Amino acid sequence: MSEQTSRLGLPYILPSQAQKHVTHNEALQKLDAVTQLVIQGELATPPQALADGDCFLIAANPTDIWAQKAGQLAFWQDLTWSYLTPAEGWRAWFVDSSRMKVLYNGQWQDAPLPATASFRQLGIDATPDSANRLIVSSPASLFTAASTGGGHQIKVNKSSPVDTASLLFQSGWSGRAEMGLSGNDSFAIKSSPDGSNWKTALAVSDKGHVLTPERPVVRAGRASGNVSHASGSLSGFTDLTLQQGNFVLADIVTGTLKELKVPATGLYLVTLSLSVVSSSGHTVSIRVNGTTSALAINGTTSAANSMQSVSFVAAFNENDRISLAHSGTCQLAYGAGKTEISLVML
Repeated sequence: MSEQTSRLGLPYILPSQAQKHVTHNEALQKLDAVTQLVIQGELATPPQALADGDCFLIAANPTDIWAQKAGQLAFWQDLTWSYLTPAEGWRAWFVDSSRMKVLYNGQWQDAPLPATASFRQLGIDATPDSANRLIVSSPASLFTAASTGGGHQIKVNKSSPVDTASLLFQSGWSGRAEMGLSGNDSFAIKSSPDGSNWKTALAVSDKGHVLTPERPVVRAGRASGNVSHASGSLSGFTDLTLQQGNFVLADIVTGTLKELKVPATGLYLVTLSLSVVSSSGHTVSIRVNGTTSALAINGTTSAANSMQSVSFVAAFNENDRISLAHSGTCQLAYGAGKTEISLVML
């Protein structure tokens, strides 16, 4: 029969043994040390300040009284050191790192998570809360297929059409872009300058129809009637018969006629249409910020009682102002579908 237990090395009290209390107390000391094992930290040199019951993992290349005892556990009990050699599978709470670790392949490692588990909250290098029950603080996150040649889906589900299932992108914890199903079952991409005021840049209905409700589009003209334009005169607009994307009428050109202000920088398809009543030869040019451009439409006397139209692709900047300049003389008819200018952002 062995004189000690096989796992913890606790000494047995043997038949006819003298001073049995010494053996019994030694076994109690070892049990007290390894039960609910708490390790203060890993050191190579015995510390000076100690409390009874302190335990340390002896690091590589130890010195002083710990020499030749690397990997063992040193317990300070009754003003002396006692030592144990931990075995595979031992678990301990490491005070210095606030981690539960297990001895695996000769190394103390973080205790692994269970293969199947359920958590009320989970944080990876961050602290979860009741609203963000899963939180990950990391330079990147990867979701990949379970096998070669397979695929991977990320699913975001909501309970009813009026709820939200979306991805929200923030800057400084303030929303700047969102994509998903927000308040209905149409897929939408939204943006915001401040996290409070949101604009829908793109929406796709459940029938596959694509809408761009903030795309700059305008048809600008004047109230119905015929107007004679003298050579060298300027004109603007009074009516926006179609408008989205924040086109507005701005500075006055002449009388009640105003310039058309461009809401966003980009390329635009520009169509200038003239409903010509009469002409002695005319040119109508587009003015940008008070300067006549090369974007123009020309006509002769033969253009009388006809529609003229020309289209251009032009680059405009936010807040550019558009008006018209006239050379030659002509009379133009105004009203919806007559003399007007159209701009569509490409």
